[in-house]
Amino acid sequence: MDMKKRIHLELRNRTPSDVRELVLDNCRSGEGKIEGLTADFVNLEFLSLINVGLISVCNLSKLGKLKKLELSDNRISGGLDVLAEKLPNLTHLNLSGNKLKDISTLEPLKKLDNLKSLDLFNCEVTNLNDYRESVFKLLPQLTYLDGYDMEDREASDSDGEVEGDCVDDDEDEGTRSRSLSQTARDYFGCENMLYTESGHSVLYKFIKYITETGKGEKRKRDPEDEDEDDDDEDDD
Repeated sequence: MDMKKRIHLELRNRTPSDVRELVLDNCRSGEGKIEGLTADFVNLEFLSLINVGLISVCNLSKLGKLKKLELSDNRISGGLDVLAEKLPNLTHLNLSGNKLKDISTLEPLKKLDNLKSLDLFNCEVTNLNDYRESVFKLLPQLTYLDGYDMEDREASDSDGEVEGDCVDDDEDEGTRSRSLSQTARDYFGCENMLYTESGHSVLYKFIKYITETGKGEKRKRDPEDEDEDDDDEDDD
């Protein structure tokens, strides 16, 4: 599925300004660039573009409220100045599994004053001598690099979350508590989502999404259950 169609599917009759979280993992980008993601997504806080074949982020629109960006498992080798220009409030950036080879390619990120967490797992740059020291020196605003701070203390779960968990305040209660079966149908309706080529990242997101959606949902007591209890009392 191409990126434009995927965005249309994810909107689910909402307007772009209603969306705070957008997951486009494993769709196809035209010519290795972002397509269909316009500046109309003015309230977007979380964007995931894992394994979409990106070579460049040059087509990225201005997203002033975006805080967390997932770009892992693509083919990006540079051009990160666009991120500093278009995403002024970015706090978390995942570039794992890209083609970043030199510390110098990260220099544009110095302009991201709010950047707190950066992930570069499986990028060639991580093989350089004094890699961690060099990145922390280049980007003094960073708290965590690849999940650990300068003292090798692991980031807590809360540090990886966007404030508000990207839930729309105006979202009605019925949407919040939709059933797991409906959630599964939404995901299975997306082409290529769970194909072998999708990789572990999507499977993990799927399982995590299902688990979190089901939190707090309790099985309703069926009338048959009550009848069984009555029978048990009669036996006593």
